[in-house]
Amino acid sequence: MASKVHAIWNFLSHYKYLIVVVVGVAIVGFLDENSFWHRMQYEAQISNLKAEIKQYEERYEEDARQLKEFGNPKAIERIARERYFMKADDEDIFVFSEE
Repeated sequence: MASKVHAIWNFLSHYKYLIVVVVGVAIVGFLDENSFWHRMQYEAQISNLKAEIKQYEERYEEDARQLKEFGNPKAIERIARERYFMKADDEDIFVFSEE
């Protein structure tokens, strides 16, 4: 029993710096809250959020352009017909689906 403990102790004392480096890299790389793994996940999340921001900015620009057109009664009528399927009293609307 004592020889096993002595052998383990000799192994640990011989490779103590290597063991510390391996454990340190494991903690910094994977286990810590600020680890490399978490950093990569955060970078992916930031990338997705930037893409979403770009999509909302494009939508905002389109809506702003349409808002400027609201001063024209013809534009209001066109938007009401296209988006909300509104019609005049003497018209019929047919909606075609590609399904």
